[in-house]
Amino acid sequence: MSAAPLLEIRDLRAAFPGPHGPVEAVRGIDLMLDAGEVLGVVGESGSGKSVAMMALLQLLPPSAIISGSARFKGRELVGMPRGEIRQILGQEIGCIFQDPLSAFNPVLTIGDQILEAIRLHDRKISTQDAKRRVLDLLASVSIPQPDRRADQYPHEFSGGMRQRAMIAMALANNPSLLIADEPTTALDVTVQAQILDLLRQLAAERGIGMVLITHDLGVVAGMARDIAVMYGGRVVETGTADDIFYDTCHPYTCGLIAAMPRLEKITEKLVSIEGTPPSIFDRPAGCSFAPRCKLALPDCRATDPSLRPVHRTSVACLRAEEIVAGTQGAVRAEFEKGAL
Repeated sequence: MSAAPLLEIRDLRAAFPGPHGPVEAVRGIDLMLDAGEVLGVVGESGSGKSVAMMALLQLLPPSAIISGSARFKGRELVGMPRGEIRQILGQEIGCIFQDPLSAFNPVLTIGDQILEAIRLHDRKISTQDAKRRVLDLLASVSIPQPDRRADQYPHEFSGGMRQRAMIAMALANNPSLLIADEPTTALDVTVQAQILDLLRQLAAERGIGMVLITHDLGVVAGMARDIAVMYGGRVVETGTADDIFYDTCHPYTCGLIAAMPRLEKITEKLVSIEGTPPSIFDRPAGCSFAPRCKLALPDCRATDPSLRPVHRTSVACLRAEEIVAGTQGAVRAEFEKGAL
């Protein structure tokens, strides 16, 4: 009998107040993560990636969650009393936020903030032992001279060091689940590679399950076992990393892959997907991607397809079978030529 998933999300829906009533930002997503594995959640800004994670962690107003289930180690997070969820956050679930400069308190030292995270969940630990753990955590994320750096303030750290300090805080209480929300935003490519290597190493050493949220498919290429592609508040395609990259069936995923810069094509113009993601206040009828998709049929503008198994992935597209029949590579090539 197989073990239960570390995290299981079913039909999660979240909404915000709008001029004419609640407007759904997350529209019934299903995600699953096993212990020790990495799940990549990919999509453009506004696709609902971060909102979905904030909803299950109750970091949104209580009225934001409309329905659905989010079970962590078999415990239901949706509707859990605030006191209980606070005990889980920081202890069993660690979070790496998108902007560490705004996530840290600017008037407290880095060491004091990590110390607070430790003592909040371990009342019995002595101050001396807690401080020793702070230095060990900073050293484990490759921050030099941790004894000196612990007494510095966030603004005295570089962007890469602040991100490392945020990772140290997230790991302070040995969580079993790590939610990393755009952990490499605004970092140069060298530091980005270092942060990703660090996350990969720490997750493997500690057996941590990780949800890696990003807009960049290249970030999850060597990190995630499974990938969920989100658009317009929904998961539009999901599968293993290999299947998403080599056997994708959704035009949006094809567009994201085609937009990735490639070393072998450094002289060519970068490809982009025409148009912009839909606003949650003015979402089109039918498939949300239809206004940007040159493969769209009249039915696509009237029908919002559900996820269904096609070829090697689960995809929400009426023309998925045709894409498979015409080979995914051909569709991706059309994106690269700017035809889609």
